Amino acid sequence: MLLCVDCGNTNTVFALWDGARFAATWRIATDWRRTADEYFVWLSSLMRLAALEPQVEDVIVSSTVPRVVFNLRVLADRYFGCRPLVVGKPECRLPAPPRVDQGTIVGPDRLVNAAGAFDRHGGDLIVVDFGTATTFDVVDRDGAYVGGVIAPGVNLSLEALHAAAAALPHVDVTRPARVVGTNTVACMQSGVFWGYVGLVKEIRARIEAERGRPMRTVATGGLAPLFDGADDLFDGVESDLTMHGLTVIHRFNKETA
Repeated sequence: MLLCVDCGNTNTVFALWDGARFAATWRIATDWRRTADEYFVWLSSLMRLAALEPQVEDVIVSSTVPRVVFNLRVLADRYFGCRPLVVGKPECRLPAPPRVDQGTIVGPDRLVNAAGAFDRHGGDLIVVDFGTATTFDVVDRDGAYVGGVIAPGVNLSLEALHAAAAALPHVDVTRPARVVGTNTVACMQSGVFWGYVGLVKEIRARIEAERGRPMRTVATGGLAPLFDGADDLFDGVESDLTMHGLTVIHRFNKETA
């Protein structure tokens, strides 16, 4: 089996791919201090609870937190006897290299999303990822990542409101019943929800205008389902897009080795 690891700023996701489907997916808080041994104890315990005894043969890692990668490498080497592919490293080839300014380092998660989205939908695509940051990734006709947009994440915006304004409480993200709130919580929820709807619509329109052609839009990330159905923002919502992208990149490297 292939162990796919997607390490984000907030959470790290582990998923087992058997070649046809994900047999299991687990999530843990990202912590660069967590050792390889701790990862394995946690992971092996979950495998036993799920009645899984898979033979992990390969590991692929995408991480936006560089300090985490070392212990994930040790995990793969010590417990699974393999050298992991790490997206963004020279030894990990991409189906279509990114076309960005020279010297620019593209986040591994964005490269993975581009690969996964192109495999499923083809090119001329915008991938909106609702993570710690809200990112827009533009995928060209040949599958190459050609740039994008980075905006503050939804939860990050709410935390900033709460931290900077003493009178504003911490609130959960939800779709409000009305645009005009009649209490503080409703006002904040409306501002964030409809504010991000407007953000997505405007940025998508400007990307299409700049590129001179229509673009399909796919959403992923934990909060993507919340915005699905609001003003026809997306052509699809895919919760497993990043993990699928990891399998695509792994397959490409095996086939071209």
